[in-house]
Amino acid sequence: MASQRAVQLSKVIRQKMEEMKKICEGLDEKTASRAPSGRWSPKQILSHLCFVDGVGVIPTVQAILEQDTPRFDLDPGNPFFTERRSRITVVELLKEFEGEYIRMADLVADLSDSQLARKAHIPAFKETPTGEYPTLAIWVTTLQSAT
Repeated sequence: MASQRAVQLSKVIRQKMEEMKKICEGLDEKTASRAPSGRWSPKQILSHLCFVDGVGVIPTVQAILEQDTPRFDLDPGNPFFTERRSRITVVELLKEFEGEYIRMADLVADLSDSQLARKAHIPAFKETPTGEYPTLAIWVTTLQSAT
């Protein structure tokens, strides 16, 4: 049975997704592709939020649900900005982002408290407030907080 926390997390994911869409409204290709010195371009930010090209973020959520403490060797500084993503428009990339986060919100909405409490091992988070062993709820919160 879905927990109240799962329903709330799902709502927050959708809210953050809508906020990102609003931020990107009217963003032209030139601006979307321009990166300030030492920073990511808007397209690179969207790419990072979509996670690994062709894979997305959903497999990480599913792995936490199906495996005992799966390990994710993440590179937080990787925008996952592939050649394909560099060629598509910001509108197309935003659609990828929206699809990924709708799927995540739908998946999370039906989880129980015990499923939300399952853990992953993410060494890159060791020195962060998230911690090296975040629960699924914290992982999902971390993902949607990036937006």
